[in-house]
Amino acid sequence: MSSVTIRDVARIAGVSPGTVSRALNGSSLVSVETKLRVEEVARELDYSPNLIARRLSIGKTLSIAVLLPFFTRPSYVERLNGVVSTLAQTQYDLVIHNVETPEQRNILFREIPRKERVDGVLILSLPPRDEDLEFFHNANIPIVFVDAHHPQLIELSSISVNDIEGGYKATKYLISLGHKKIGFIGDYIDNPFNFTSSRNRFQGYKQALEESDLPFVPKYYAEDRHGRYAAQRLAQKILAQSDRPTAIVAASDTQAMGVLEAAKELNIKVPEDLSIIGYDDIEMAEYLKLTTIRQMLFESGERGVEILLQHLEDPGQPPVHEIQPTELIVRETTAPL
Repeated sequence: MSSVTIRDVARIAGVSPGTVSRALNGSSLVSVETKLRVEEVARELDYSPNLIARRLSIGKTLSIAVLLPFFTRPSYVERLNGVVSTLAQTQYDLVIHNVETPEQRNILFREIPRKERVDGVLILSLPPRDEDLEFFHNANIPIVFVDAHHPQLIELSSISVNDIEGGYKATKYLISLGHKKIGFIGDYIDNPFNFTSSRNRFQGYKQALEESDLPFVPKYYAEDRHGRYAAQRLAQKILAQSDRPTAIVAASDTQAMGVLEAAKELNIKVPEDLSIIGYDDIEMAEYLKLTTIRQMLFESGERGVEILLQHLEDPGQPPVHEIQPTELIVRETTAPL
C-alpha cells in the first residue's frame, strides 16, 4: 500500500497542497478554520510530512546545536534539562555536542555555527577565547551564551550568573555565624577551558573575608580538578591540620559532598565541629540537607532557548544580556560556631 502524500491530505480537505504545507507549518496566511480541518485530515490519514523536503522548502535545518562541557556533571545536566524541556515544545530538533577537551572545543567553535548545519547555537559554560571572536563575529546564525562570557562579544546575547556575589554570600553567612577560620575548596583557577565559576566564587569569598577584616589563610585554600573524590582528598589535608578551619566553602555541591565524606572519615561532626556550604543546589544537595548557594540552572537553560527563538523569529532584535541572581539556601550543614 502506498504511503499517504500531501496531495491526499489536500484532496480530502478540499484545499491545495500549498495550503496544507502552510497550515502544517503554522503559517498566519491560513485561517484557523482551514488549519484545523487540515490537521484533522492529516491525523485521520496518519500523514507524516517529509522532513527533509520540508526543511529544504523553508530554507532551514530546523535544528539547534548545544555545545557544553562534561555534560554528565549534575549542574550541567540540570541546565541542559531546561534547554531540552523548552525546545521540546517547538519544531526544532536538538543536537548536543559534548566537549571533553580544548581541542574539541576549538573545532566545534569553528564548525558548528554555520547556517547549513543548524539554525542557531546555544553555548553553555564554555567561555570563548580571544582567538574565537572572529568566528562568532562572522557567524550568520544567532548564538546565545549561557554561563559563558567574553567582554568583546556584546553583540551576541548572553545569560550570566553572578558567581562573585554567590561566593560572597556563602562566606558572609558563615561569618555571621561567628566563623573566622574559613576554608575554600575549588577547581583549578587556571585551566585550559578558562572556566570562571570557581575563580569568581573564590573572589567573592576573599571579598567577604576582607570586608570583615579576616585574613586569607593560604593553608585553608585548596584547588584540584572538579570532582567529589578530588575534593575529599583536599579536605582531608586541610582538616588534618591542628589549627584547622571551622567552616569550608566548596565551589560546588559535588565538592561539598567530598568535604562531608572527609569530615566523616576524620570523625569531625557536621555542623557541630565543622560547617560546610556548597554551591549550585543540585538535587542531591536537598537529600544531603546541604546548605548551599542556589543558582538558576534549569531556568537559565529555559531562558537561553527563549532568547535564541526570539532571535530566530526576529533576526534584527538587539542582543539580550541578563545576569541571574543567586540565593542562599540554609539547611543542616551549617551552624553557629
